[in-house]
Amino acid sequence: MKKIIFLLLFCCSSAMPLLMAQNEELPSTQQVQCIAFYNLENVFDTLHAEGADDAEYLPDSAKAWNTEKYRNKIHNMAYAISLLGTDYDARGAVCVGLSEVENMNCLNDIVEELKKYNRNYSPILLEGPDERGLDVGLLYNPDFFKPTNVQGYKLFAHYADGTEVKGRLQLLVSGYLLEGHPEKIHLIVNHWPSRYRGELASRVARDTAAMLTKRICDSIYTKENNAKIIIMGDMNDDPFNHSCANVLGARKMREEVEKNGFFNTMWLHLDKGLGSLCYQGTWNLFDQIIISEPLLNAQLEDGKWTYWKSQIFNKPFLTVQEGDEKGVPLRTHKSGVYQNGYSDHFPTMIYLVRKNQ
Repeated sequence: MKKIIFLLLFCCSSAMPLLMAQNEELPSTQQVQCIAFYNLENVFDTLHAEGADDAEYLPDSAKAWNTEKYRNKIHNMAYAISLLGTDYDARGAVCVGLSEVENMNCLNDIVEELKKYNRNYSPILLEGPDERGLDVGLLYNPDFFKPTNVQGYKLFAHYADGTEVKGRLQLLVSGYLLEGHPEKIHLIVNHWPSRYRGELASRVARDTAAMLTKRICDSIYTKENNAKIIIMGDMNDDPFNHSCANVLGARKMREEVEKNGFFNTMWLHLDKGLGSLCYQGTWNLFDQIIISEPLLNAQLEDGKWTYWKSQIFNKPFLTVQEGDEKGVPLRTHKSGVYQNGYSDHFPTMIYLVRKNQ
């Protein structure tokens, strides 16, 4: 295992409506906390990392990736992260899982930029075997979350043609939500294998990734029968795909979730035509947040944190504003042309609530 470093998606031609159909007011008798995930899309610095295929993001590349463009990327990512969860909590998200970050230096630069928006985050990052050198990580607000255990799990998998998957580690962060009476939760941040040579040819790799996630959850359940687990990440699959629906067993409807089973908080959004990324005119919802049954069914009367609702953060500033692709994510590059955007993915998030203490 590599060294663990931690300092403590309708049609693309029309604008996507904001996912606030569930615009319930939060009762004044309840507290709320937001937990989010964001694929930042290619946060590379301008230096070559030994052993990594990062030539696309160097100053002498076709993209001419330089300090100014890097700083713009850091600024854009920090600005978007600073607004996550603020529809219901002005303090922002308590924890934000991230993918496609090159190294801890990049994550530290995002943390520093976030201070300009009055956001106090600490970073966790795992260095994994991804060919391009991109990793998963977590930002957490130390005023509201205290990590007590950080582990990285390496994926051993192959694509259908026998090619080895050099994928991202799965990051497990266990800790306590501190507001009021401390309560333990487990966060698993993922970026499952890509659709290399198509969905079918690469399915086995993501099924294997789902098996690994399931094993991590099972190991938690053996120690904590009512563990509150949040699985988040870019699964490179939709909620209905085999890896999520069958291997992991994440259900669409909460009444289908059995004891110690899993609920996919994002599935119903996809049924409504909403997604987190758009590929060749089709919306997908790869950026998923899946929760364990104890978190889904915790009772407010017991004063415990419980699941309330989910959201796709597709605010207008994150989207293309005109043309055939109006409403799709505004990327840093399109067809190799720099457009100073954000990411090809929208962030996703869930809200937890409990009675005021």
